Amino acid sequence: MELNNLKPAEGSTKKEKRIGRGQGSGHGGTSTRGHKGAKSRSGYKSKRSFQGGQMPLQRLVPKFGFKNVNRVEYKAINLSLLQQIAEESNLMSIDFQSLMDAGFIGKNDKVKILGNGELKVKLDIKAHAFSKSAKEKIEKLEGTTEII
Repeated sequence: MELNNLKPAEGSTKKEKRIGRGQGSGHGGTSTRGHKGAKSRSGYKSKRSFQGGQMPLQRLVPKFGFKNVNRVEYKAINLSLLQQIAEESNLMSIDFQSLMDAGFIGKNDKVKILGNGELKVKLDIKAHAFSKSAKEKIEKLEGTTEII
């Protein structure tokens, strides 16, 4: 076998469809675009959501639900995580900055402390909000809760 004998495998290549090259090419006349209509004309461009004049799905399906513009989005932090941070960093009080330094929140987040997990040490905690169970568990160990 030599380089001049190489051929692609049978059926792996197809002839190029030469469009708009006269009647002899088999693709002359309408150049495979059919007769009339927007699609047959030059410059035609369809929107992704266009369904041929049919009522589009995003307009057909009813709106659902309600978005409250005044909703406050909190980053949830559990007591188990606070216990872990207190042990690792040897802290007695946890505030916004210490949570940010630990990498659990961003500078624009609001923090809510939730009561999941156990707290073993007395902690003074400052956050934007506390759940009822979290507040009880913190105060049970004589810790303090302060809302920022």
